[in-house]
Amino acid sequence: MKRILFHLIIVFACNLFAQQKVIKVWPDKIPGAIENSSIKEDTVRLENGQIRIKSVIDPTLTIYFPEKEKVNGAAVIICPGGGYARLSIDHEGLLIAKWFNELGITGVVLKYRLPSDLIMKNKNIGPLQDVQEAIRIVRRNAANWNLDITKIGIMGFSAGGHLASTSSTHFAEKVYDCDETSARPDFAILIYPVISMNKEITHSGSRTNLLGENPDTKLIDHFSNELQVTKDTPPTFLVHAADDKTVPVLNSINYFLALKKNEVPSELHIFQNGGHGFGLGKTDNTESQWPKMCEKWLIQQGVIKK
Repeated sequence: MKRILFHLIIVFACNLFAQQKVIKVWPDKIPGAIENSSIKEDTVRLENGQIRIKSVIDPTLTIYFPEKEKVNGAAVIICPGGGYARLSIDHEGLLIAKWFNELGITGVVLKYRLPSDLIMKNKNIGPLQDVQEAIRIVRRNAANWNLDITKIGIMGFSAGGHLASTSSTHFAEKVYDCDETSARPDFAILIYPVISMNKEITHSGSRTNLLGENPDTKLIDHFSNELQVTKDTPPTFLVHAADDKTVPVLNSINYFLALKKNEVPSELHIFQNGGHGFGLGKTDNTESQWPKMCEKWLIQQGVIKK
């Protein structure tokens, strides 16, 4: 079964490669980078065939374009999860891009830098720098890629959900020298996301990797994104499982309540089962319904048409 799954993933990937474009997020100098020849990017293949990437030095965007007859002008930058320690690049990255392509949406997988004092002057903002520039890159290339600059969304899974929600609430924060291109996503899709850095409900690994062992209260609050929501936070679609033992469901609940308080159009789906890391949810349980729900939400938001 594992061998079959592995081959299916490879076939899936090969089908995508014919339509992909890979570009560097920072073709010149990476802001705040520390040169360290001892750190090398590492790709690990698990027994089930899934792929994990560690120690990202040079972040990239892999753009997956839908078939020409399906193109609708929307794009989503996808942030895989992995506790800010690794990237689950397949089931929370390339397979998601393929699903978006079926909806006529351009899927953009962000291989972002993972916070590390060994390669960053300030690891708190390293991933945020990457995601802000990723959004700007997509907007700058909208005409060349047949995109509508008002339909550029962000998506994140688990710790990637924290990064996506950070991009949704810290988009006006200047964390590197940039042009005037907007880094605000037009909509957000957050799947079992880490939202808070409050130790009572956060994912401890994500918090430690991003903020360090003993962060001060101001830093904790700054990256607890339920506290950073404003009326300008983009419309958001949230998915979580009630039995998630890795990232408590309160992360999504509290973020949704903050969105509601600020009158931001949003939708929250909590499923009885699913645990953590279910990706597209290809099981017989109810969490497998979220992609269809999300599609209808995107129609409702005017991002795509029926």
